[in-house]
Amino acid sequence: MISMPPSINDLHAYVDHQLNDADRRLVETYLVANPQMAGQVRAWQQDAQQLRAALGGALQQPDNPALDPTLIRQRSQRQSRRHLASAAMLLLALGVGGLSGWQARQMSLPLASTLPMTDALQAYRLFAQLGILPADYKVSDEGNIQGWLDHYFAQANRLPDLASSGFRPVSGRLLSTDQGPAAMVMYQDQGGRKISFYIRPPGPRNNLLPKGSRSDGELQAQYWSGAGYNYAMVSEARDPATRIIEQTLNF
Repeated sequence: MISMPPSINDLHAYVDHQLNDADRRLVETYLVANPQMAGQVRAWQQDAQQLRAALGGALQQPDNPALDPTLIRQRSQRQSRRHLASAAMLLLALGVGGLSGWQARQMSLPLASTLPMTDALQAYRLFAQLGILPADYKVSDEGNIQGWLDHYFAQANRLPDLASSGFRPVSGRLLSTDQGPAAMVMYQDQGGRKISFYIRPPGPRNNLLPKGSRSDGELQAQYWSGAGYNYAMVSEARDPATRIIEQTLNF
């Protein structure tokens, strides 16, 4: 039974017809009493219809998690529906071979379970290196990126301050894992070098991480836990930015 008011995940599950009858009725009752949220949900429903029409049978392929309409919708909710469908088509055109490596859900695989923060590394590849899909939040938007993050991850650790090294937050993206919502904040310096900050829940088994680091191909991740969440900062392994992260986080 879902709680009231429903969470963002509950609302997306409603849009994607993943709730049982009792929970669906609870959500519908809530939406009747909250017309502003009901309007947002209707927009998501229209997005989902466009995505299904654009992608056709591709959405039925079990090895295509990058094409999940919920994930695409969450990352592109500020964009027009037309742009959203175009972004989905871009994912399809690039092919499974290029993108199927990225999926936050792969953390549930037996091999990935022994490799901390695999999803953080793959998110960096997808967004920092490939530049797939627009950001959900940009620093030019009203408010501040710490406030944006706090809206989804209450009482989490503060964003690391890398300003003295020339790196500042420039954008944020909402993501999804089997354990719940995740997010990535992108830092960038004037030379275009990038560092990502990644936050995710530890899951129902409370799989908090000791402070550590690991490399994966061309990338390096420094990871830790605190305030009920798991975190990672990812950079190019040979980039001096990796040393900046180590100094900032006292690794």
